[in-house]
Amino acid sequence: MSGVGPVESGEGTHAWDTTAPDSPPPARRSRGRLANWYAGHRRAALAAATAAALLAGGGYLYASRPQKPPPPEAPYPAQVVDVTYLDDVATPKGVRPGSFSFAVLLSVESGPPVTVTRVSQPYAGISLTSAPRAPFRTKAGTGRKIVVTMRVTDCRKAPKGAGLPFLDVTLRNTRAIQLQSYILGTRYAHDLSEAVQVACSNDSGNHQNS
Repeated sequence: MSGVGPVESGEGTHAWDTTAPDSPPPARRSRGRLANWYAGHRRAALAAATAAALLAGGGYLYASRPQKPPPPEAPYPAQVVDVTYLDDVATPKGVRPGSFSFAVLLSVESGPPVTVTRVSQPYAGISLTSAPRAPFRTKAGTGRKIVVTMRVTDCRKAPKGAGLPFLDVTLRNTRAIQLQSYILGTRYAHDLSEAVQVACSNDSGNHQNS
């Protein structure tokens, strides 16, 4: 009598559970120190990373923001200052005999205030003073009347018939210091020549060195 033995497992067939009921559970894999530290400080680490990202992004936005153009540089003083001749005027009290005076107008068109540090003229035989005395300051958009008083000190070196006499004015503002010569026109030339002739023909002694 033939019998049927136990059924053989088919090829590719796996058992549902090969672990013995009494076998101990598999041991958990130990984590490294860095992983343990991260697990304990995960919230702080994420906060630090977020803050670093925000800081980097803010720095980029600040660096790439639109830049305002720099303010325009102040003009040179000679570009904005004009000196014009007004008229001959009476000499101030207290000046030496034989002196003569003229009034000019100094105006500043724009820019920072301009300081006049010196007023002079080119002729060796004439001395010059001004009222107000230098240095004095004039703001943009305003004008200042200056009374220039001259005295002949040597008639041999004074102009008897000046063609285009001028005044030398030293100007200063926040941009530069400049020496500018201003030709005051034919009327000033006539008045100056006439004043020199009168001064050298009278008895005041201005026709000699003094």
